[in-house]
Amino acid sequence: MVNSIQTIFAVAMLCTTTGCRTYGPASLKQTHPEYNHAISKSLDEQFLLNLVRLKYRDNPFFLEVSSVTTQQSVEQELNTIVTLLRGPDTVTPMAGMILKETPTISYTPLQGDKFLKQILSPIPLEAVLILTQSGWSIERVFSVCVERANNLDNASTASGPTPALEPVFRQFKEMVSILRELQLEDAIELGAAASVPDENDILPSTHELVLRIRPKPGLKAPIASLKELLGLKDSINQLKLTNNFLQRSQNSVSLRTRSMMGVLFHLSHNTQVPAEHEQVGLVTRTTTHENRLFDWNEVSGNLLRVRSSPARPRNAFVAVPYRGAWFYLADNDLESKSTFMLLTQLFNLQAGEIKTVAPSLTIGVGG
Repeated sequence: MVNSIQTIFAVAMLCTTTGCRTYGPASLKQTHPEYNHAISKSLDEQFLLNLVRLKYRDNPFFLEVSSVTTQQSVEQELNTIVTLLRGPDTVTPMAGMILKETPTISYTPLQGDKFLKQILSPIPLEAVLILTQSGWSIERVFSVCVERANNLDNASTASGPTPALEPVFRQFKEMVSILRELQLEDAIELGAAASVPDENDILPSTHELVLRIRPKPGLKAPIASLKELLGLKDSINQLKLTNNFLQRSQNSVSLRTRSMMGVLFHLSHNTQVPAEHEQVGLVTRTTTHENRLFDWNEVSGNLLRVRSSPARPRNAFVAVPYRGAWFYLADNDLESKSTFMLLTQLFNLQAGEIKTVAPSLTIGVGG
């Protein structure tokens, strides 16, 4: 009997100090990636769900995961089973451990001042600068964030519920296409520089955002087209970026940015919905000036395309069920996935305070 009791404690100690140990540092390796993946996936699904809601003119709702805490406890138990037989009695030792995990996840609805700042306030020009300097394509950033540049309209009527008449966007799209070409040829620099007061500056800031063009022999035609589209003099190669449309100087480009809500509305229109939903009037059918059905793929087809399916798609990067259908981004649609990632970064930028950027002129050539 003594040997049997010793065996019990030996098994218990072995279980406690070796293979049964799934708490402490070992549990961190198991739980941290799982929580990370779950939160990331749920936020992606929330973004997509709100895009689809806006297509149907349903209210969007943002619920943030504000904190995740978890507590773990370990309970050990020792049992002895005595089996009475005609021969010698047998004692079977049993030792076990129970690992209990109690997660606590806190959610915070986005509302009040926070909603106003993060969702309804215009995206600061500094955020546009930060995104382009961090490697994003200037064409993608401007197409998503900028609603108007000088007299060029970027589908401003699409910054709200789906309009009944096609928006104006083609000249703006041509302009950002040229900017992308110049970016790839290292012929432009976007950044902050020391401000130079002009006659229209009332309170000039210490730094201003500028777009500098570096003329190259093989790029004369696109540079000339860019300046013509923006209504600039051919001799001007350093442009001040401003949000002032009332007192715009000759060497400046006035930019009106969208709010985060405007960005979501803008990208939501290119959502494919079931044909029966269109037929019963659940979504707005946009028409051209010739009274034909307008294709929103012309506006944002190279940015984001939300597809729909009657059943859960197998090739989805992210998918959500809504109104009896599944809406998703295809996993091999890299352009849509890039814009979706840009949305996340914009959302996070709007959540924080953007500091004044120090003088710097640089621009990446990312996607």
